[in-house]
Amino acid sequence: MSKKEIYEQKTEEILLPIVEKNGFELWDVEYVKEGGNWYLRAYIDKPGGINVEDCEVVSRELSDILDEKDYIDEAYILEVSSPGLGRPLKKEKDFARSIGKEVEIRTYRMVDKQKEFTGILVEYDKNSVTIEMEDESKRTFEKSEIALIRLAFDF
Repeated sequence: MSKKEIYEQKTEEILLPIVEKNGFELWDVEYVKEGGNWYLRAYIDKPGGINVEDCEVVSRELSDILDEKDYIDEAYILEVSSPGLGRPLKKEKDFARSIGKEVEIRTYRMVDKQKEFTGILVEYDKNSVTIEMEDESKRTFEKSEIALIRLAFDF
C-alpha cells in the first residue's frame, strides 16, 4: 500500500465515527499534491446537503485528532467539504446509491467517435458500468475505459 493510501485509510478510520456521530455520511477522503502543497480532503454529505457549519464541526474534531496522532510526514492543508453536485463515483457504495440516477461518463479513448456519454446508471459490478441511453439502448463500459464517472447535473 502506498503512503497516500495509508494516510487516506487511517484518516477514514478516524473520520467515520466523527461523521456518523453528527448524522453525516463520509463520501471520500483523498490525499493529493497540488501546486506544491499537500491536501488532505474529506468529503462529507447528508440529506439536504452540507453547510459551512457542518464542515467546521467535522474539521475541528478531525484536526485535533490528526494533531494528536501525527502520522502524516509532510505539511498539509486540511479541507472538509461537500462532494459537490458533480460528485465522482469511486467506491462500490457510490455506485450502489446512484442506481437509477443520471450519470456522465468520460472515457480515456474515443468510443464510436465520442468520449462523453450520459445515461441512467442501471447496473455495475467490479469491472463494468451499464447505462441506459436516451434512446433506451443500454451501453456497457469497462471500468478500465472510464476516466471519470459522476452524477450528472442540469442547470
